[in-house]
Amino acid sequence: MSTIATTAAPSTTNVARNSAELLGRVLLVALFLISGLGKISAYDATAGYMASVGVPGIALPAVIALEVLGSVAIILGFQTRLVAAVLAGFTLATGVIFHNNFADQMQMIMFLKNVSIAGAFLMLVANGAGGFSIDVRTAK
Repeated sequence: MSTIATTAAPSTTNVARNSAELLGRVLLVALFLISGLGKISAYDATAGYMASVGVPGIALPAVIALEVLGSVAIILGFQTRLVAAVLAGFTLATGVIFHNNFADQMQMIMFLKNVSIAGAFLMLVANGAGGFSIDVRTAK
C-alpha cells in the first residue's frame, strides 16, 4: 500500500486550531509577563514581600527572568514542553509559598488559580505548542 503526499494548502481546521493554540499560549502567560515586568519596577517592594514569607530577595532576579523569558518562550513556542514544565513547578511552588492560608477564602482562590494555571502548563507539556511555534518549525 502506498501513501500519496500532497502539498495542499493548510485546512481551515488546522489554521483555526493552530490559532487557538497560539492565543491560548499568549493568554496563559500574559499574567507572568506582566508580573515579571512589574517586579522590575517595584523591585525593592517585591524583594521585601518575598523576604516576609521566607524567600530570600536574592532569588528575585531569577524569578523575573523565569517569568519574562519563560513567557516569551511559551508565546513563541520555543522549547515549550521544557519551559511549561518549569513554569508548572514554579506556579505550584508559588501557590504553596504565597497562598497557603486556606482559612482566608481569597487566598484559597489564589491558590486554586495557581493550581489551574499549572494544569494548563501541564497540557502544554503533554501536547506541545501547536502548529504556530518555533518547536514545529525546527522539528521539520
